Amino acid sequence: MSNDPADPSDESGPADQNPFRGTPFEQFFSGSGMPDLTILFSQMQSLMQPHDGPINWDLAIDTSRKLVAQQPDPSPTQRQKDAIADAVQLADHWLDGATGFPSGVQTTAAWSRAEWIVNTQQVWKVLVDPVVGHLVSAMGNALPAEAQSMAGPLLGMLEKVTDLMVATQVGQALGGLAGEVLSASDIGLPLGPTGQAALLSTNITTWAEGMDLEQSDVLLYLALREAAHQRLFAHVPWLRDHLIGAVADYAGGIEIDVTGLEDQMRGLDLNNPAALQDAMQGGLFEPKPTPAQQAALSRLEVTLALVEGWVDEVVGQATEGRMPTATRLQETIRRRRAAGGPAEETFAALVGLELRPRRLRDASTLWGSLRSRQGAEARDGVWMHPDLLPSADDLDDPLGFREGASAPATMTAEEFDAELQNLLDGGLGSDDDA
Repeated sequence: MSNDPADPSDESGPADQNPFRGTPFEQFFSGSGMPDLTILFSQMQSLMQPHDGPINWDLAIDTSRKLVAQQPDPSPTQRQKDAIADAVQLADHWLDGATGFPSGVQTTAAWSRAEWIVNTQQVWKVLVDPVVGHLVSAMGNALPAEAQSMAGPLLGMLEKVTDLMVATQVGQALGGLAGEVLSASDIGLPLGPTGQAALLSTNITTWAEGMDLEQSDVLLYLALREAAHQRLFAHVPWLRDHLIGAVADYAGGIEIDVTGLEDQMRGLDLNNPAALQDAMQGGLFEPKPTPAQQAALSRLEVTLALVEGWVDEVVGQATEGRMPTATRLQETIRRRRAAGGPAEETFAALVGLELRPRRLRDASTLWGSLRSRQGAEARDGVWMHPDLLPSADDLDDPLGFREGASAPATMTAEEFDAELQNLLDGGLGSDDDA
């Protein structure tokens, strides 16, 4: 079938002649010829109010809340709030015997999906803004001068359109995630207010359907995981910045392959809509991962696996001999998290950054092995400094992590503190110790 606009035998219609078909700009460039910029901007004016940062968050949040509102999203009842408060209180009591970290829960909350969006948006801004900002900047800097000249007045309009599309995409992703998450810490990141253990009643009810388990067991197990996350983030003060810093490092490494872009642009026949369409669908403007990005992503995945593995191990200890259904729930959560779940899909949709704790089982095995050999204090003591954390190589041999290290019980508290401080200061102790 011909793609020539002048070919009367072409039955594909104006949509198939659109060079932006299959891209985020398709809806703005439908039909033949150039769009009427005056009409276009008039239609977009209400959505293009000034805003700070690379994303119009007012539009993003409004989009996500409208998406959530398409399904029933009742506010939690007082009975549900009380049930969550009781579950978290019992969970904290059980966790006291599984870890030396004291409770990090200051308040409890039952959230609707809309409340999850509102209460987590500040952290999402911190996570997403740097990535989107660097991506937009990198694309602008990478566009060859020849291409900029050809684009002419369209560049300014494309910037506005991109802003609108990114905000809409972010809103849709968060709205979709709000329909899946089970708690404030469900994806392994501290998204909610500090010290608040929050669970989503409606989502938990939906997730538990078909499990043939008591709703109270499901709620208690999720409360245990939420309370364990709260303990870890409350008593490992550097962990939050460590995770968010890895996302920022990933953003800072975004680059556009200028050479490849120029080569593709030179080879394009701009009078051939089909050729331009194929190039854009083939990743013409898609950033390529750099070594710096790969390193940041690897560090992020390892840390997330260690967080999830520690929670998995501690909750397993807390429920041992108390909760017969815990093993089944543990395996269900492991599969849900290892498969990517809401975290991977959302970050991939937002910024191309996939968060998947692929090594969750290895990390849980590592923490459990360390506890069985040296005790819970040694396991939790690894979180004292990021330099003490296991590496990706350690996850390859989880049973061998610190295999030759002495248990803290073999030395006095003063000796242990002195050796730890020596390590943090860059020393290696005596030659015999080394």
